[in-house]
Amino acid sequence: MTETRFFILLAFAIVLTVGTAAGVMPRTPQGPALTSAFAGPVSAATGVHVSEDLKAKYRRPEAIPAPPSNPLTPEKAELGKTLFFDPRLSRTGSVSCASCHQPGFDWGDGLKRGVGVTGVPLPRKTPTVLNAAWLSALMWDGRAGTLEQQAVLPITAEHEMGLELEEAVTRVNAIDGYAPLFEAAYPGEGIRAETLLGALASFQRTLVSGEAPFDKWIDGDEAAISEAAKRGFLVFNEAGRCAKCHSGWRLTDDSFHDIGLESEDIGRGQFAPPSVVIMQHAFKTPTLRDFRLSGPYMHDGSMASLDEVIEHYEDGGKKRPSLSPEMQAITLSAQERADLIAYLKTLQGPPLDVKMPRLP
Repeated sequence: MTETRFFILLAFAIVLTVGTAAGVMPRTPQGPALTSAFAGPVSAATGVHVSEDLKAKYRRPEAIPAPPSNPLTPEKAELGKTLFFDPRLSRTGSVSCASCHQPGFDWGDGLKRGVGVTGVPLPRKTPTVLNAAWLSALMWDGRAGTLEQQAVLPITAEHEMGLELEEAVTRVNAIDGYAPLFEAAYPGEGIRAETLLGALASFQRTLVSGEAPFDKWIDGDEAAISEAAKRGFLVFNEAGRCAKCHSGWRLTDDSFHDIGLESEDIGRGQFAPPSVVIMQHAFKTPTLRDFRLSGPYMHDGSMASLDEVIEHYEDGGKKRPSLSPEMQAITLSAQERADLIAYLKTLQGPPLDVKMPRLP
């Protein structure tokens, strides 16, 4: 078995059946689509022509990336899953990573703003952790560069899980059942901050969107999506200007933009000198994969529907010096809008069927 296929199989070896308590009906998981050469003209029989070069930009990758310092293994992923669902990593023992990143909400929480141990709404909406393995900057403001660096932030944040990292390690060390899991994942390294965070990162790397109808179409199945969705894909790339920021297989450029929301949150700007005006009010472009259960939308959860989102881009956003140059008002006909929404709906893959871990 090649290393590439090993990692694809690994991701879905740990995603099995989630209970109905999580809001997900059991379904056979469909793994990340492997790349395949597309032969023949695109949608030639329908008159909707999409170039092969354009389609290639949206093809799924073959392998899940992981850093050399923390290579992905089934044992690390299994340990990380157990920690991810364990509320004892919070100050009150009532909030786990999965409290905000729920399988039944496409690994978000379905709320306008997240809520942690204090019950106080957080400043921003909870982002999905799907496809986080490919991120080079995490959190809405990009404050973490790796999943290992990111994992500590919600644990120690006062209003999220509210626990000092040292206390988290102490608690896990005191739970007998964790020792063999850590030994299997990190032989001889023990239960330490590095292994705890590394395991959480490893599990999150396995959370990869399932194959959506759009992926099947990209790989040559003309019947996988409707004619309206095919037209909508062209609107997405042309008249709608969506692909200026939502590009590639994850539908994101992994960059930061001020899209003109009313929120006064300066986002990425808190890490940039005031002279770097373009970063004021800038937030990371979110993925559009598996978005239907992740609303309300935007970093502040201010938009309840796709129609509201499209209206925002038609208006062009709040005018201010930091507004992204890509934010230019667009004009879509009713047909183009309907086609665009039809396309966006094809980005929803089957839910990942994650078996609830038995906590030690």
